[in-house]
Amino acid sequence: MLIFAVSDKGGAGRTVTSANLAYHRTLAGDDVCYLDFDFGSPTAADVFDVADARRATEDRGLHAHLLGETGEPARIDVWSETEHPVLRSPPPGCGRLILMPGDPSGGEFAISRDYLRRCVDLLMTLYYEFDLVVVDLSAGRSYAVDMVLEATAQPEMSEITARWLVFHRWTREHVAAAASLVFGKRGIVTGGVHLGHDEEALRHAIRFVRTAVPDPESFLWSQVSPTQSAWMRQTDGNLKQLAAKHGIGRGQVLGSVPLEPVLQWREQLITEEDVYGSQIANMATLQALSALAGRLTDETYWEQA
Repeated sequence: MLIFAVSDKGGAGRTVTSANLAYHRTLAGDDVCYLDFDFGSPTAADVFDVADARRATEDRGLHAHLLGETGEPARIDVWSETEHPVLRSPPPGCGRLILMPGDPSGGEFAISRDYLRRCVDLLMTLYYEFDLVVVDLSAGRSYAVDMVLEATAQPEMSEITARWLVFHRWTREHVAAAASLVFGKRGIVTGGVHLGHDEEALRHAIRFVRTAVPDPESFLWSQVSPTQSAWMRQTDGNLKQLAAKHGIGRGQVLGSVPLEPVLQWREQLITEEDVYGSQIANMATLQALSALAGRLTDETYWEQA
């Protein structure tokens, strides 16, 4: 399965959340490949704590590959190359976790037929090699988004299962922007239909993920004043109404990630050691990420809303 990770804008938690989902799927036994198609600002290597990514991608990143400057893009075995102490000792039965990083000095580029052909070939090759391929795309309606929309519209990819996760923070600005990215006049759905996608099938393949969502009922916010508590509940209710109005209400949401202090300070994987050992992260965050990872392939969560 291909999972395309998009966001309305930078800072929406797209990379850190999708990296955590990839991590949880490997713990469940899946072989996972993570492609950093955020050509403007590839940061997935930092989330996986792979310090040598810059050296490994010199002239061999995904940017260089799609542009035809290298034949085989770099592959990094995260389990063996990471500096993260927990990841260095993966549990028995876990799957492969491969990172294909972007070029650190890259940038967005317009699509050509040659670039598109390389993209199709790469996605098809990885689709049949791995259980799950996560493609982290540049924020907004970028060239990277356009490229994979056109690639997945090609006849040879018609039988390939591809799904879209749209990440957005739980604010009214992000809710409106995420809806526009997908359903707007120049959004993903309209663009995909123009390229040959079936509109109903494309809509069916898109789900939203809310990030940094504060829970007014959680222990984290139990010490706020009654006035603040009432305001939070009212704001949360208003946001739910706004999301429903924009067509990204509950039925279109795959899940939410709670506001996590650790992730506000550092984009990283949340492991059991962070919850049970050092106790720097919240159990609710770990549970939310694990649940989201499971829903990626659970058809119950992808039925037509």
